[in-house]
Order: sequence, then structure tokens, then C-alpha cells
Amino acid sequence: MSLISQIIMYDSSSIRYPTIGELETVREYLKTGETRIKIISQLKSKEKEIIKLAGKKIFQLHPEYIAPGGNAAGTLQRSLCLRDYGWYLRLITYGVLSGDKNPIEKIGIIGVREMYNSLGVPMAGMIDSIQCLKAATLEVLNLDESSVKLIVPYFDYIVRGRS
Repeated sequence: MSLISQIIMYDSSSIRYPTIGELETVREYLKTGETRIKIISQLKSKEKEIIKLAGKKIFQLHPEYIAPGGNAAGTLQRSLCLRDYGWYLRLITYGVLSGDKNPIEKIGIIGVREMYNSLGVPMAGMIDSIQCLKAATLEVLNLDESSVKLIVPYFDYIVRGRS
């Protein structure tokens, strides 16, 4: 649910008009609309480059994952790991677009930890992989400070969800 939808739902259930503070929050959100769209467009167009760099970073950090017997030892396993990076980038775009962590929670956090545990994926490695994805995204997109502030909290939220 978007920031605006949340305010409307809350105010409706409280049977009141939006407060000045809520309206100011909406104003600030709308001011960042063009930047949010730019970030999402860049993520979409540079997805393959980001994933390639993030994959390189995680396997440099954890070479044991691609060694014989590792979770990403074969071509198929490695491609599945990297496929998940694309999924996480899409989750990030949902957060950036809505200005809210709720879509990430509903779509991406619930049940994922259990799935990775059942597959024997080390949770510490998952945290490292999201950190690598974040670093690769910031490196490839070369964002200004205000854009970084709009995107980084969603990566950090996913990391906290894995902890």
C-alpha cells in the first residue's frame, strides 16, 4: 500500500481529514516522484549489469559457494542464485515506487527465510548477497545523495528481514 493510501485508510477509519503533518508528508513524497521514477527506470535498464557485478562480488567474498559442494557450485545453481537477485531488485522498485516497505514485507520477506533454510542456503550468505547487490546497485547507478537516501533503506530492510 502506498504512503498516500495508508494516510487515506487511516484517516477514513478515524473519520477525520488528513492532518497538516500528513499532508506535508504527501507533499515531500510527491516532490521525489520524478527521482523515484528515474531510479526505477535505471534499475530496470541496468538490471543485468547490476546482477553480474553483484554475483562477482558475492562469489569473491564467498568462493566456497562456487567450489565443488557449494550452494552455487554448478551452472544451474549459480544461475538460480543470480535469478534471485533480479527478484530482489524488483522488490526494491516496489518500495521506491510506493515510498513504503509494506510491499517488500508482503511480497518478499514472508516465507523467504524458511525457503532458504529448507534449501540449506546459509543465512549469513544471504545477508552478504543483499549487501553485494546494494553495493553493485550503487556502483552501477552512480546515484546522487538524495537518490541514495530513497533506495538504500529498502536494501537495509531486506537485510534486517534476513537477520
